[in-house]
Amino acid sequence: MLKIVVSYNLSNKLFQSLLQSRSNSRNLSLTNVRHGVAKEDGAEPSVKVEKDSHITLIGINRPQQRNSIDGATAEKLSEVIRQFEADDTSPVGVLYGVGGSFSAGYDLKELETEALRGSLDFLLRREGSMGPTRRHLRKPIVCGISGFCIAGGLELALFCDLRVMEDTAVMGFFNRRMGVPLSDAGSVRLAAAVGYSKALEIIETGRRVYAKEALKIGLTNRIVATGTALGQAVNLAFSIAKFPMLALQHDRQALLDNCNAYNRPGFQAAVHNEIMNVSLAMVTEMQEGVKRFRSSEVKGAKADSWHIKEKSIPDWEKAEIAIEEMNKKQ
Repeated sequence: MLKIVVSYNLSNKLFQSLLQSRSNSRNLSLTNVRHGVAKEDGAEPSVKVEKDSHITLIGINRPQQRNSIDGATAEKLSEVIRQFEADDTSPVGVLYGVGGSFSAGYDLKELETEALRGSLDFLLRREGSMGPTRRHLRKPIVCGISGFCIAGGLELALFCDLRVMEDTAVMGFFNRRMGVPLSDAGSVRLAAAVGYSKALEIIETGRRVYAKEALKIGLTNRIVATGTALGQAVNLAFSIAKFPMLALQHDRQALLDNCNAYNRPGFQAAVHNEIMNVSLAMVTEMQEGVKRFRSSEVKGAKADSWHIKEKSIPDWEKAEIAIEEMNKKQ
């Protein structure tokens, strides 16, 4: 049974992030914050909930796993989102990752187990393998992005209305390297955000997308300094919450209804195609890819596991890394 545990202390991470953001647009009242966590008895919560009188902050809390999402966390995240949607006192939410990364996608250990079983259960969860990603939200959520926002983590970020990205954060569909298909409406929302051609490039190459490019192509709305994404996301959320909500929700829904990728019938059909076109041959390919990746990750020293390869890095990827490093210096 999921419980919401309430106290009255603002988390150190939020407090520090708000101090570092130094935004004059809105100062968060420390006396008006309720802090809660979604947890099971006796366990460290994998989803945190912190609530101001107007803003609900939802934190993915698996920092040792780079906030990757396992089945239990996906269920908790979905329930927290449902509670936020039902709370008429909180018109805007903020979604973020605890401990330096937004989310590295679906939990690889659990994915490996599922793949070896030949199971598609994680793909077929009603609201999404990452939690609530196949839902239609009636309220805006602002996403605060730090560190890795990759694979299913990027699909989860695209689920939000707006994205605030730290200048050192990285996005990308790294699942391409393991043969894991998109299953959380990533193919639908990415094309709506950046356009068909750029979406194809990002999906097919599985390459890294850094902050400057993400802003240029519309994948993020703002770039902020490292360590300030949460505070700046909260400030942006407050700048939305200060307005009368009925007209705002009307205009937001009208925009979504007029966009083929987001109107309910079109969205549901596209998500259905994304899931149901997964074949048994793809499951076999995923089994092999995840096994190779997990093996290389275990063998690797303390290097960044996303750069570790089973064999030597191919020439084309060396060239890609060199270009990206050059672009970062510009």
